[in-house]
Amino acid sequence: MGEPQPILDPLTPAAIFLVVTIDEDGEAVARDLLADLPGLRRSVGFRMPGSGLACITSIGSAAWDRLFSGPKPAQLHEFPGFAGERHRAPVTPGDLLFHIKAENQDACFELAMKIAERLAGAGAIVDQTVGFRYFEQRDLLGFVDGTENPEGQLAATAALVGEEDPEFAGGSYVIVQKYLHDLNSWKALSTTEQEKVIGRTKLDDFELSDAEKPANSHVAVNDQDEIGTIVRANMPFGSVQDGEFGTYYIAYADDPAIPENMLIRMFLGTADAAYDRILDFSTAVTGTSFFAPPATFFEALPDAPAAAAARLDSGPRSASPHLERGSEASERRKEEASSQGRGQPERSGDRVDTGSLGIGTLRNL
Repeated sequence: MGEPQPILDPLTPAAIFLVVTIDEDGEAVARDLLADLPGLRRSVGFRMPGSGLACITSIGSAAWDRLFSGPKPAQLHEFPGFAGERHRAPVTPGDLLFHIKAENQDACFELAMKIAERLAGAGAIVDQTVGFRYFEQRDLLGFVDGTENPEGQLAATAALVGEEDPEFAGGSYVIVQKYLHDLNSWKALSTTEQEKVIGRTKLDDFELSDAEKPANSHVAVNDQDEIGTIVRANMPFGSVQDGEFGTYYIAYADDPAIPENMLIRMFLGTADAAYDRILDFSTAVTGTSFFAPPATFFEALPDAPAAAAARLDSGPRSASPHLERGSEASERRKEEASSQGRGQPERSGDRVDTGSLGIGTLRNL
């Protein structure tokens, strides 16, 4: 099994989630970023001792086909979305996911800025969510979130692909969703009523007995003994100014069918419940699927589709596979970096450098 990315590391107090789409003809720049990201993370983290800065990088199904030739994770596909009679889980765009986490927010922010700089002119940040720890791992509904996460070897078994797909063993399938909470309606409920929606006690986080726990409670609908186990890394997020308060749901699994089945039960119901009652207070506004390859994947990326086709046309070549990665522009940048001895050349190309990152909400900053 390849060395996994830091999926199983403990939750941190700070996180930034970036969902990125790759522009047409932006594949070479995206590949360069993916290859260089481990070094970028080390450079930022080294300047912030004790930050524990980490980044889990994941790739969507369509982006995988654009970026790489050769094998693809066996179960990687687009997020299907789910529509029940009352609630729906929408599908939203996303080619790359960067789950940046650390003990402090400045480390996350610095790495996010470096990622944005490297993608300027080649991709767009379609969603940026700043996560934070809220009291004792509670969500903004006031309940502890993630109690049933597996631990130790059980967590590795739940989250990481095994030898059933040896090419990608140590990787993980990822689903992300943003849920916005209607806190006014939620706070109108008594604590007892809230506990019946969740299926756990609010103060001390004990699961209700089967006699007390409604069939449409969140815990009952998502019974992991029945469905299977995943590793969640959920984080609260919010804006007091905009009146937005939510949970960033992120599930890591060895098989995407497990979190998808959970969502089917939540939105389409079970034999005993029409839907998960929590959806009356929490609305899904995004939904995207990815695959987080093992860490070693980024040390030598598979060839780009165009590069692989060119080699088939021209016959065998003896050049190093590291030099065959990416486009001619990518190779030129590597040669420039080598001639300078260290560091990466500026990636502005023919673009006039105005100081703007030129991406989404970061434009003109």
